[in-house]
Amino acid sequence: MRRLGYTRVSTTSQDARLQLDALRGVGVEGRDVFSDVTSGNRAAIKRPGMKKLLEYAEDGDTVVVWRIDRLGRSLIDVLNTVNLLRERGVKVRSISDGIDPETSSGRMMLGMLATLAEYERELITERVNAGIAAARQSGTRFGRPPVKPDEIQQKLQIVREARARGRTAEEAARLVGWSRATLYRHQHAATVGGEM
Repeated sequence: MRRLGYTRVSTTSQDARLQLDALRGVGVEGRDVFSDVTSGNRAAIKRPGMKKLLEYAEDGDTVVVWRIDRLGRSLIDVLNTVNLLRERGVKVRSISDGIDPETSSGRMMLGMLATLAEYERELITERVNAGIAAARQSGTRFGRPPVKPDEIQQKLQIVREARARGRTAEEAARLVGWSRATLYRHQHAATVGGEM
């Protein structure tokens, strides 16, 4: 069983010394510390140091962090990272927070984190839905902008002429700024509507 350390600071001007000292204090060797210097807006599994740690860690190892928030940008991200490690048989220990899933209090703390992460998910959903409702109320329209039927007919005419001159469907569609699928959709709609 190895103790592997993980540190994260947001900018190069910040120093991970405090984190490194804490990790060494609990027996993590310097060669077994993985680090990231990245802002908190990147999910943990997209950080280079965390990727290396995930590749290196094996069943039975323990990942040690100074504080649990070093593992992710939000409670949800922290919990996802902890769960990913635990699914691989890797234990997680946070020095400052006293989180150690091997102890009853550590499991309780993880349970509380899971509850708070679920609460955070619900808050995010509520905020997004409230934002959409407010935008709709102020007149914002979602989805594709409406297309004028006359404009579609003009473009279909250009496509028909291009096809008559030997252009492929894809080339003809590109002439009017459409993909081939969009061309076929408009041709089908025009045929069904009796316009072609």
